[in-house]
Amino acid sequence: SAATALGLLPLGKTQSPESLLDIAARKVAEKWPFQRVEERFERIPEPVQRRIVYWSFPRSEREICMYSSFNTGAEDPAAGPGGAA
Repeated sequence: SAATALGLLPLGKTQSPESLLDIAARKVAEKWPFQRVEERFERIPEPVQRRIVYWSFPRSEREICMYSSFNTGAEDPAAGPGGAA
């Protein structure tokens, strides 16, 4: 192929285009929380739900760390008196 001849892709490796389902699910997940999607639409096919949920989670390690260490302001019961901090 032309891409291989130009050295853009390694030999034997091809890229397949992203599916329309994945593109749409990713765009929905970027704009709205899944709970809002569920409330807004009565019937969402299960494969569509799965892809929206998949794209709702962060992709980069930096984002995962940021969200996993997010403090909601609630006290940690283990950090208080008598807790196993």
